[in-house]
Amino acid sequence: MVYVREIVQGGSKLAKRTKRKLRLDAPTRLLAGRIWRDYVRHHRGKILLSMLFMVAIAAATGGQARLIEPALDRVLVTGDTQLVWMIPLAFFAISVLKGFASYGQSVLMQQVGLRVVTTLQSQMFERIVAADLAFIQGDATGKLISRFTNDVNYLRNAVIKTVTGSVRDLLTVIVLVGVMFYTHWVMAMLVLVVFPLSLWPIIYIGRRLRRIAANTQAELGVLTALLDDVFKGARQVKAYGMEAHEQQRADTMFESIFRFVLKSAAVRARSYPIMESLGGLAIASVLCYGGYQVLNGETTVGKLIAFLTALVMAYQPVRGLAAMNASLQEGLAAAQRIFAMIDHRPSIVDAPDAAPLKVGRGVIRLDGVHFAYGGDIPALRGVTIDIPAGATVALVGPSGAGKSTVLNLLLRFHDVSDGSITIDGQDIRQATIQSLHQSIALVSQEIGLFDISVRDNIAYGDPHADDAAIVAAAKAAAAHEFIAELPQGYDTRIGERGLRLSGGQRQRLSIARAMLRDAPILLLDEATSALDTQSEQQVRAALKRLMANRTTLVIAHRLSTIADADIIYVLDNGQVAEQGTNAELLARGGLYARLSRLQFGNAPAAKA
Repeated sequence: MVYVREIVQGGSKLAKRTKRKLRLDAPTRLLAGRIWRDYVRHHRGKILLSMLFMVAIAAATGGQARLIEPALDRVLVTGDTQLVWMIPLAFFAISVLKGFASYGQSVLMQQVGLRVVTTLQSQMFERIVAADLAFIQGDATGKLISRFTNDVNYLRNAVIKTVTGSVRDLLTVIVLVGVMFYTHWVMAMLVLVVFPLSLWPIIYIGRRLRRIAANTQAELGVLTALLDDVFKGARQVKAYGMEAHEQQRADTMFESIFRFVLKSAAVRARSYPIMESLGGLAIASVLCYGGYQVLNGETTVGKLIAFLTALVMAYQPVRGLAAMNASLQEGLAAAQRIFAMIDHRPSIVDAPDAAPLKVGRGVIRLDGVHFAYGGDIPALRGVTIDIPAGATVALVGPSGAGKSTVLNLLLRFHDVSDGSITIDGQDIRQATIQSLHQSIALVSQEIGLFDISVRDNIAYGDPHADDAAIVAAAKAAAAHEFIAELPQGYDTRIGERGLRLSGGQRQRLSIARAMLRDAPILLLDEATSALDTQSEQQVRAALKRLMANRTTLVIAHRLSTIADADIIYVLDNGQVAEQGTNAELLARGGLYARLSRLQFGNAPAAKA
């Protein structure tokens, strides 16, 4: 009894030290608590049913181990012929039960894990599309995509393996330890001295893996961004003969990820020699003590083999707990990156008392507008622009003068630092963002087409429009004829960014979208800058129809496209340098006249 008391005291001290090591730090508790509270607990029904299956799995495993003793002692030793049939049938029945329980538990937990992933992806997408333009443009597209693919899958595995490991494996270990105590309690106490030691590598490995996983996930984001850049810029890569350069960049990233993944695998593998050694020590102790007891007639061979079976069967779930902790740490590292995106709140939001914008005549005024990107890079300095109702007003000037910034502020992609922008006397900061955007149609040199059908691309202007309205818009934009010649007509998918169409065709689809929107205010941002002469003529004709009876603000580098504008504002270094009609500005001999001479020599800008 003194020997047993020493074993118990030693095991108790180890358990206390292990419990102190297992305490989670505050950030981990907060992350784990948030995952459970916001994403997992809503699936309590499935989790509880899954736990019932896990209980059945644990009980079945214990039952299989328990059948070994009578199979040896009563069948092989005493020759009980009745049990020769009963025990194999019982073992088979338990195995079938365990198989179906494993299937049910696996399917249910996959449903929970996949639902968590779907919810997180939906929330991240909602945050991105609602975010400020500066936030979206501040990070590479590939890095954002990586959150939706790599990171959420790390978290899914963590949810599944944590719940499964912490319940199924723990229950299985408890049941098998119970079988060991029932079979031979002294040998069970010997094993319990070794079991707490097996938790130490789990704790050590988990801490290392969290850091490695965070670095690996960040590198995967960089790799996704690199691949996105190279694949989208394939023409440039080939045109400049940069295949070898891009191959070198990619190989560098592959090697970096290789090192991180290898380090993660190496850290995981550190548990193997420790776990194998501890397992071997437990089995050796049982063989030594149990063999001595069998030789002295103090126990039976059946009890010893049954005990060893339970011990070996318990070894796998203990290793499973180590794997569970590794997945948990990887999932928590991913959760930090995911929640950083979900927790982002845009700075451009509706004011508390915002009201829908009511556009009547469509008079736009920028009054003493100041704006600086990032708060310290001035883009506009005291700009005042008046755009009369139904007029066409153009903004021209050197690159970096602030022309595109005016459009971005008018759309509230950013807010002015000082001054105000009003539409029909209403400050756009006091209007709802949705009503502001519904009042404006944008046709840009950066044609925003999607890899969906022609019909759906045009319907972006008005998702509720019927086919007749879509076709009418296409005809007004001079797009109907080429659409009709496409393989599936309006149902033809046009490829990523519309790459299956020519530049002129893409631009006319963009105009058709603006036609369908039928907004009272039109913004044209270099709408014909990248077109050939024939395409430009077709697009200009469509634009004239679109501009009719609308307040239009045009940005142009080619002065010939805005020579017939009602008012031209010349911006320079973030300020209005001069304003007037084409003829007035040419006669004045200022910046506009100098820009004209650079483009046309001594000939004046001809009206389009």
